[in-house]
Amino acid sequence: MGDIRPPSQVKLLVGMLAQRPEWLDAAERLLAVHFGSIDLASPLIPFDFTDYYTPEMGAPLLRKFVTHEPLISPGDIAAIKLKTNQLEADLARTLAAPVPRPVNLDPGYLDGSKLVLATTKDYVHRIYLRDGIYAEITLTYKKGAYAPTPWTYRDYATPSYLAFFAQARARYLSQRTP
Repeated sequence: MGDIRPPSQVKLLVGMLAQRPEWLDAAERLLAVHFGSIDLASPLIPFDFTDYYTPEMGAPLLRKFVTHEPLISPGDIAAIKLKTNQLEADLARTLAAPVPRPVNLDPGYLDGSKLVLATTKDYVHRIYLRDGIYAEITLTYKKGAYAPTPWTYRDYATPSYLAFFAQARARYLSQRTP
């Protein structure tokens, strides 16, 4: 029997989608209030991989990733997903947006070996956590780089995303090293 130990802390990552940079800025400010200061932010990246979000969010969309300075327990990701869902609803009420869902917030975390995303959608490769929240390993780290899994969203395997995730991983590892 193995010894039960607390998990190592991980780096909180939030992927955001919106039509307008100022809506992403508003989301970023809320995320910092609830999860701590933001230590890394990706550039704005055009999001044109799917029209799945168009009915709720309009088009064209922009993607931005942020990571937070404080490390978290991986066991907190379900509560964080519930909170980001609430923040999305708050933004929908407060932004003067012509769309019902002006901002999409997708939290996850990374550590030295993987990038995990939280979701409300079940599927064969997802594990139930609690309160209607599931998690999936989206990328694995091997041979010096993040690698997609068979179910990785196409955009998460693009060079611009992978470059940001590598930067976030390096930041995480520097935080873990005393």
